[in-house]
Amino acid sequence: MTDYLTVGSRRYRIHTIDAPARLPYSLRIMLENLLRHAAPAEQVRALTGWQPHAGRTAAVDLHPARVFLHDTNGVPVLADLAAMRDAMAALGGDPARVNPAIPAELVVDHSIIADVFGRPDALARNADLEYERNAERYRFLRWGQASLRGFTVVPPGKGIMHQINVEYLARVIMLNGDEAYPDLCLGTDSHTTMVNGLGTLGWGIGGIEAEAAMLGQSVSILVPDVVGVRLHGELPVAATATDLVLTLTELLRDHGVVGKIVEFHGPGVTALPVTDRVTISNMSPEFGSTAALFPIDAETVRYLRFTGRSADHADLVEAYAKAQGLWHEPDASPAYTAELDLDLAAVVPSIAGPRRPQDRIPLEGVKAAFRAQAHLPARARLGDSGQEIGHGAVAVAAITSCTNTSNPSVMVAAGLLAKKAAERGLRAKPWVKTTLSPGSRVVMDYYGAAGLTPYLERLGFTLAGFGCMTCIGASGPLVEEVSKAVAEHDLDVAAVLSGNRNFEGRIQPDVRSNYLASPPLVVAYAIAGTMDLDLTTEPLGTDPSGDPVYLRDLWPAPEEVGAVIEQVIRPEMFARAYADVLDGDRRWQRLDVSSSATYPWDPDSTYVRRAPYLDGMSPEPPPVTDITGARVLVKLGDFITTDHISPAGAILPASTAGRYLTGLGVPRHQLNTYASRRGNHEVMMRGAFANLRLRNQLAPRTEGGLTPNLLDGGTITSVYEAARAYQEAAVPAVVLAGEGYGAGSSRDWAAKGPALLGVRAVIAKSFERIHRANLVGMGILPLQFLPGQGADELGLTGREVISVTGLATPGGAHLPPTVTVTAGAVTFQARLRLDTPREADYYRHGGIMPFVLRGLLAGPSS
Repeated sequence: MTDYLTVGSRRYRIHTIDAPARLPYSLRIMLENLLRHAAPAEQVRALTGWQPHAGRTAAVDLHPARVFLHDTNGVPVLADLAAMRDAMAALGGDPARVNPAIPAELVVDHSIIADVFGRPDALARNADLEYERNAERYRFLRWGQASLRGFTVVPPGKGIMHQINVEYLARVIMLNGDEAYPDLCLGTDSHTTMVNGLGTLGWGIGGIEAEAAMLGQSVSILVPDVVGVRLHGELPVAATATDLVLTLTELLRDHGVVGKIVEFHGPGVTALPVTDRVTISNMSPEFGSTAALFPIDAETVRYLRFTGRSADHADLVEAYAKAQGLWHEPDASPAYTAELDLDLAAVVPSIAGPRRPQDRIPLEGVKAAFRAQAHLPARARLGDSGQEIGHGAVAVAAITSCTNTSNPSVMVAAGLLAKKAAERGLRAKPWVKTTLSPGSRVVMDYYGAAGLTPYLERLGFTLAGFGCMTCIGASGPLVEEVSKAVAEHDLDVAAVLSGNRNFEGRIQPDVRSNYLASPPLVVAYAIAGTMDLDLTTEPLGTDPSGDPVYLRDLWPAPEEVGAVIEQVIRPEMFARAYADVLDGDRRWQRLDVSSSATYPWDPDSTYVRRAPYLDGMSPEPPPVTDITGARVLVKLGDFITTDHISPAGAILPASTAGRYLTGLGVPRHQLNTYASRRGNHEVMMRGAFANLRLRNQLAPRTEGGLTPNLLDGGTITSVYEAARAYQEAAVPAVVLAGEGYGAGSSRDWAAKGPALLGVRAVIAKSFERIHRANLVGMGILPLQFLPGQGADELGLTGREVISVTGLATPGGAHLPPTVTVTAGAVTFQARLRLDTPREADYYRHGGIMPFVLRGLLAGPSS
């Protein structure tokens, strides 16, 4: 029902949420979305009649208010849209009809690499190198901004997308004329959930799903379970928001929230500032949840005002939330599928690692945990310096990532700890690569105002850039002598970073053990230089007088941190930082750009190529067929991440992708990263399953992208070369996997790469939400073993010939819930994970892109 809301002198049109009193906040936002878009009655009833413990079989079609992208996922999205314009023209349609129907906002933050560090010119040099490597990609983005309606680009050097979203872009309540509605934000990065801390519902989707949403398609999801987390109490003096989020990650992973929404409520929420809330919501993907919502309250409205949103808009957010039942009441008791309880007073200082964010280690147990997994006591001399390092040497210490650099309490704590350490004469160890890459320019403003910058620089934490950098593997090379020692002595060195992910092979190719920690602990470990130390009882070092200096001597009291925040952080800092956020520097402005309706592809480009997804596409979808005579491309274990499937880090010269690029004349020092090359399908195909730490059970005792070619007797070769051999022989490929396949980043290339290699199906014990949707979006069939079954349980070696039957249904009937898989002599049933009718439509069409393009071709002109 349409109603009106008066706020001050303005009158807004709203769509009243007529919801049961105990419906969770997140589902209320979804219900409003359905009502506003006149959804079918059965979808509305799926939410108004939602029961906490009912089975989840109903799907709803949601329309996002905006789509949010970053450059490394945004470039392939834009490339796909450009390719769709070409295909539209080839099929006789108007290419300009391929155009965003809702706001699409892209932030360039994933491309800068921490090549230079610990020097006053690090920021400028890294930015110069960024443009040298990525000018072609940036010209492509500028073409998109000039040619596509409603496509906004935030240029390089402005900050990290999620921090910019929280501090500037997020509306919480959208306005379209006089119509007000919730800001449902879906993004191509899994950490889009960070905006949940501001009361905005949003989550990560794959780039191909984002393309469909941009073009006006709804996003179809199953009505989710909602898990409530009741917070109460207060954090102890020594604990930080980082410690809290690592505790929650462990708790929620253990409980199991994949595909569910988490809502925080209770009196403890009131005690948490928005900056703590967004730190927690940022790591929703590490929990496994779809979203992690903190409902709107007075603290939300205060933060909006503080960060420069207008008073009128802040008033609207408050009035709308109260009128629509979206305002958080600490004593309210929504109905939840499950209810967890966390006493904030129980949180202790912790880190997480060495390979998964949910593997929390109390700080006092780090040394013992490291020794339990290390091969002591190997040592290596560092050149002629006289220095030695061993297993556990800290090779990277990075204050990085929007997860923590968005939070002044932990950032100021890091600065104060650096000040106290510098005043005691301590320095970072010479083998540690120290970097500072905040997610917002506001951070450097308040560091400067507080006088903390010189102390951080004295410890090596010189500003390296405003971007993701180390957190997404753009960490650059290690100290040269360290890299040599690692290679020569097979050392297990460590990275300590204030990020959200520490998966194998993600952070830096030479580093095996990666630990997540709060910014002050990053500084402490840079000083200590090793994980083989108990920071709670052993000294970090000695001062010039020879006296030991302990972490407890340097740790700032909450009162000290609070006093700095109160004295120096002002709303005008945010206004100044974002006044020119859409204006690029001179390098951005000088990029030549075409505004043609179709993109003028450069056939010699090594960064942006037109992918062949839509080549030869017919106006009508082909019939669905069974999969017969397939071979297993890779057989994988549990918790295979999208980083394993499609790495983001440096392209090594010896890799398949590296050899391809050098063969085209690209110098070895300009190979750049996989993340930067995502606009080139030839590179990304060769990078599929090429993570240095990927262990393929078909090629035991190896790591990396190796597999047997089962057509020539099992010769071990690269995954890419084996896949090409299968394609040339017209043999389809499948992937076998265990639990949690596709965890981590919402990386569409983890589906696009396998699709281009001829993978027709993935058979796994379970899938992470975003990756399963991405597979469907690329026309790959996700099949799930039935409970109690798996490749090993069924005795599958991966060398069998595999067929999937039951897909080819006469007359276009609905696809069945299960299909029959025959693998050699073994036959079993597998669950067809096409979870919604829309996903079945995508699969019939061969993926999202042909589905949307056929719809645009058949639809009315805009």
